[in-house]
Amino acid sequence: MRILTRYILGEILSYTLIGCAIFTFILFMRDLNHILEAVVRNSSTFESIAEVFVFNLPNTFKVTIPMAVLVGILLGLSRLAADSEIIAMRASGLGIGYFVRVASVVAIGGTLLGLVNSLFIAPRANRAILEMQQELETSQASYEIQPRVFYEDFRNAVLYVQNVRGGTGASNWDQVFMADVTDPGNPIITTAASATVVNDSTLELLMRLRDGSRHETVAGQPTQYNISTFQKTDLPLSLSPQSEMHLGRMDTAIYALPMRALEERTRGPDGRRFLLELHTRFSYPVACLVLMLVGVPLGVISRRGGKSSGLVFTVLLVLLYYILSYTGIALSRQGKLSPFLGVWMANLLFAAGGSFLLWQMASGGRVLSSIANLVSRAPKPRIPVKTNGAHLSHLLEKFQPRSVRIVSRGLFPRLLDAYVVREFFGMFVLVLTSFVMLMLVFTFFELVGDIIRNHIALGTVGDYLFNLAPSMVYQITPLAVLIAALVTFGVLNRHSEIVAMKATGISLYRLVVPIVSISAVLAICLFMFDDYYLPSANRRQEALRSTIKGRPPQTFLHPEQKWMFGQSRPGEQGHIFYYQFFDADDDAFVNLSIFEFNPSTFALSRRIFASRAVWDERTETWRFHNGWVRNIEGNNSEYSEFTSTSFAEIQEDPGYFKKENLQSQEMNFSQLDGYIRDLRQSGFDTMRLRVALWHKLAYPLIAIVMAVLAIPFALSMGRRGSLTGIAVAISVALAYWVVDGLFSAMGNVNYLPAALAAWSPDILFGLAGGYLLLRTPT
Repeated sequence: MRILTRYILGEILSYTLIGCAIFTFILFMRDLNHILEAVVRNSSTFESIAEVFVFNLPNTFKVTIPMAVLVGILLGLSRLAADSEIIAMRASGLGIGYFVRVASVVAIGGTLLGLVNSLFIAPRANRAILEMQQELETSQASYEIQPRVFYEDFRNAVLYVQNVRGGTGASNWDQVFMADVTDPGNPIITTAASATVVNDSTLELLMRLRDGSRHETVAGQPTQYNISTFQKTDLPLSLSPQSEMHLGRMDTAIYALPMRALEERTRGPDGRRFLLELHTRFSYPVACLVLMLVGVPLGVISRRGGKSSGLVFTVLLVLLYYILSYTGIALSRQGKLSPFLGVWMANLLFAAGGSFLLWQMASGGRVLSSIANLVSRAPKPRIPVKTNGAHLSHLLEKFQPRSVRIVSRGLFPRLLDAYVVREFFGMFVLVLTSFVMLMLVFTFFELVGDIIRNHIALGTVGDYLFNLAPSMVYQITPLAVLIAALVTFGVLNRHSEIVAMKATGISLYRLVVPIVSISAVLAICLFMFDDYYLPSANRRQEALRSTIKGRPPQTFLHPEQKWMFGQSRPGEQGHIFYYQFFDADDDAFVNLSIFEFNPSTFALSRRIFASRAVWDERTETWRFHNGWVRNIEGNNSEYSEFTSTSFAEIQEDPGYFKKENLQSQEMNFSQLDGYIRDLRQSGFDTMRLRVALWHKLAYPLIAIVMAVLAIPFALSMGRRGSLTGIAVAISVALAYWVVDGLFSAMGNVNYLPAALAAWSPDILFGLAGGYLLLRTPT
């Protein structure tokens, strides 16, 4: 292999590896928090977490390997074309066929790697994921019970505990309320003054209840009411299997089938679905070859655009390829195309298009020439030069030069600061724009099937992506700061500019001031962006996503939250509401039960049931219709029925029950803080929301941490290129998101306080960055 071939292959391979890392990181980042919370919730070890990551990589590589081959060919050849090296090679007699042969080495390697991954590795990894999901579904839910929160994660039971005290090998609960909802219309109520809870098995908790009572009614016979009191009793509490325990993007076992079993299923009654999967396992690896045919001519003509034009071509070609691919698969599933034609349609069209472009380049056709002119047509800024009086001015300056007024610029900012900030900000904008575009493209890929199936207009899709982009900007900005700082200082170090700055007496700490300052400004902007604009954009994009997915409009109510704690008033009886339906428009309940209890002993003192309860605006009270009341005192109770009545002690108005099911990203800081206080008053679990509240303060500051962390890494890379900086940035960013996801998941399941869960990643990475910066020679 001659030197020139190795040189071109090295250029293409470097961009291919970086592209694969970037694309894999972007696809992986969206599911990271969900995966980490699933394994943390079930007390998985770090080995299990590593296994989850490794087993999910083959599914990601099925998509990212063809994209990486395309971006490597386009960016590698574009870089050579921008430096006029392609022109020199072609002038020496190398034709377009030579570049195709060199690029085909990478494409064939990607195809073989993709085939091995798609045919053998991915099915085994998917089978391992399914086995891990089954283990997690049958494992013990290992989170602590929070006081004053309703828990519905147990089998046929709802639990409420007023106070929780820690113990050795057990938990101690005070004032326990438990409802057996095996028959939802006729719950069995058990109350106790205290309880001791131990783990009996992987699927059960054993509760030893003290000083309590059990209240049981007979369905359809409200006059039959059984009360049994106890001083001590043991009661098992079964844990429900964890729902929605998905450790990846896989939602069906078809992806875990080996090739032989998949081929046998294609001859069965549901053969079309399995035949589509069989063709897909071959089509995506072969995409490396067809994308190469398109990438070579487009990369060679990118003379002036360089890497930027290659990146634009990459995004456009990837978008076009996967639109055709998903469209063909969707049409095949609907029976409008054969499985072969639907799956291979994108490859066939790209192969034809690539062959045409290669023929045009070899024959000097007009089509490729027009594309080259379009790419290289860059507007040049024209600065008007005024020449009137110029000669006279130069003549006068020879006799009497103009006095130069020296203005002190102060300590900050200086020309050097402006130079560093300009380099940093240019790279920051490029990285942020590129990553957001790629994430939007990947999101569009996921929705193509829903768009076709539900006949969604392109305007709706565009509106959704437009409102989705702000959240992506918010999420990617710290990573863009990290990459921009790494590349900027890496380039300065490679060109010996940092050495020259140090020689003039400028310390490294003074040199990082502009980067840290602009990172601080970006952190403030992120917080303001999240506080004023992002919530409304998130609400809009969630509504549009529901439309694209074909789901009904968001109801904003908790349809499953049938239990609610009443307002606490000192010296008055407490209330727990249980209802089957609440009409927020008419302010009316259906099948409402109210449990009134003594707040000191938690013993039931009264129970009210009404088939319907309506808010009377005139009297500002609830009118209860067709129900009964049972006053309880010890083992005795007094029963009475009513047709229509009201109870003055029930003072909660309709607004108290209209709890909006808002996501944390749909509220700003103050709104989320008030929302948490409101939900905690009603007995809802707010731990996840409290972590999100602190995260709104902690996440913007990670931009400063990333800038501090990037500088010592950039200086330690020596004279290696910017691609090495990007690789280091991805590694650091992946480490941060893993740590952040782990701590957030631990906070969500009550392993850590909310503030500690949100701030720990910032503190850890900030200390690491400060330590490395202090050890760097200044």
